[in-house]
Amino acid sequence: MNNLTIDIGNTSTKIAVFENKELIHFNRLEKITSDDLISLIEKFDIKNSVISSVDEEIGLLETLLNSKTTYHRFTATFAKNGVKNKYKTPSTLGLDRWAAILGANAIFPASASLVIDAGTCITYDLLNTKGEYFGGSISPGIAMRFKAVHEFTGRLPLVNWNPENEIPEGIDTNSAIQNGVLQGIINEIEGFIALNNIKESALKVIITGGDANFLFKQLQNSIFAPQIIKDPYLVLKGLNEAIAD
Repeated sequence: MNNLTIDIGNTSTKIAVFENKELIHFNRLEKITSDDLISLIEKFDIKNSVISSVDEEIGLLETLLNSKTTYHRFTATFAKNGVKNKYKTPSTLGLDRWAAILGANAIFPASASLVIDAGTCITYDLLNTKGEYFGGSISPGIAMRFKAVHEFTGRLPLVNWNPENEIPEGIDTNSAIQNGVLQGIINEIEGFIALNNIKESALKVIITGGDANFLFKQLQNSIFAPQIIKDPYLVLKGLNEAIAD
């Protein structure tokens, strides 16, 4: 029997099935339905299930999972392998942030890890060598920054960007905005890594989220590149850690 993990975010729903701790199925949907769940449960013989959601309206999904699996609603009180949540307001902590911390601990046990989740917002969260999590930082994501430049000015355009391209030199208005937003984020990330390197020795850096591929590629020439790995399934791995036997 297998575990079903569901991460409902601001823009999409990520689904993974694990056999013990091995990922055997992944899918990304705009929205998950009851039919989707039933199909997964039957196909993979699901025993345990868990949901992390930014949306409070998940009652129907929870009812279905309760009836067909051993269901767990993920909260910031879930802990595993000695990880301690010392966030001052755990009721307001984004569950994806906490799941990512559990995932980081599973990948690098007994090590300090900086988790960078680049989605709608970019979050920076540190797990120290004692397995303690005190919180981190939240800043605007890439799309949000491009939108803000346009909406909070009178004449600057809304600029599109292609994550497959390199960061351009700012030789006209469009490329100047691209350079400012994208290079600014790279500088920001390097600054957070440098700051946390002072706090923790042998720091591991894990990048995840929708913009992780672009950022990971851009950071390959950074002095911090040897510290950095990319894991697109980090949150889902953390959810699985919370319910794994």
